Amino acid sequence: MAEFKSYLSFYDFYNSISQWRYIRNTEQEEFLSVVLKTSESRRKELPKNITLWRAQIGHDLREYEIDGEKDAEECPFDVDRMKPLKYKASEGRANPKGISYLYTAYEKDTAIAEVRPWVGAYVSVAQLKVTKPLTLINCVAEKSQLKIYSNEPDVPERERKVWQNINEAFSKPVTQNDFVSDYVPTQIIAEMFRHNGLDGLVYKSSLCSGLNVALFDLDMARVINCTLFQVKSVRFCSVETGSQYFVEKKSL
Repeated sequence: MAEFKSYLSFYDFYNSISQWRYIRNTEQEEFLSVVLKTSESRRKELPKNITLWRAQIGHDLREYEIDGEKDAEECPFDVDRMKPLKYKASEGRANPKGISYLYTAYEKDTAIAEVRPWVGAYVSVAQLKVTKPLTLINCVAEKSQLKIYSNEPDVPERERKVWQNINEAFSKPVTQNDFVSDYVPTQIIAEMFRHNGLDGLVYKSSLCSGLNVALFDLDMARVINCTLFQVKSVRFCSVETGSQYFVEKKSL
């Protein structure tokens, strides 16, 4: 039975990859082996013709003429714009630079949330149809109330916790302030699944309650329609998690 050495195994792998990225040591290979083995129970079949959603911030303009007067109106992006260029991809949580994956979502609102639009932004939203039966790895794991263990938990709990950490790593939004090395651990895991004949990943969105789907081949889904939306509201909710400090002493 394959089992993780620790509930912190993903973080050990994450930290070690910054030192050994292209030539892996024994511990890294063992971790990946256990990830692959334990993923067998997480395989999810996605049937042909099921629909997914993909969003892009922005729009095209459609010109028209009325009574001899020319004008233009906003319209959704062209179908070719709603998929990434095959060899022009930037770094992503799942894909390395230059290798394009198709990032989609099960629901329209999840796809829109993932592009992080602002109030008033136009968002082109495409509906895509899966072109063949797919086998995905479901990274989503139920969260636990415990964050730190006084001792190593049992094998099932270690496995659940490691997969929770893997899911959170894929879910974390890509930002301009990230280091490229931050993406390497999840890219390696995704590439391992791809190498072993799997078609993509399912992971929870960190921006809403929905699920994202990353497909390893752009041709696994085709655009069947595209609609333009305008964002009317964005809601943020925060909770204080750290101690407050004061720059100036309070006057008595």
